[in-house]
Amino acid sequence: MSDGQVRIKLTGDEALVLSHWLEKLQMTDLSRVVDDPAVWAPIHRIAGTLDKALPELFASDYDQRLEAARQRLRPED
Repeated sequence: MSDGQVRIKLTGDEALVLSHWLEKLQMTDLSRVVDDPAVWAPIHRIAGTLDKALPELFASDYDQRLEAARQRLRPED
């Protein structure tokens, strides 16, 4: 972190599920969820980075891919 940046590594499944959640979050009444406007800058940056990195977002079977990723990430009971 010597260059002042933080790097986060995610699996493809984690990135896909997080991207979907961030998209939903950005479509809500944000003031109910986030009480500090400064938080939106990093949220938008993360969402934009994921959008560029995930070709799955534009796949015709996106919903199936998303559900499969969710299933793989859910802890087993």
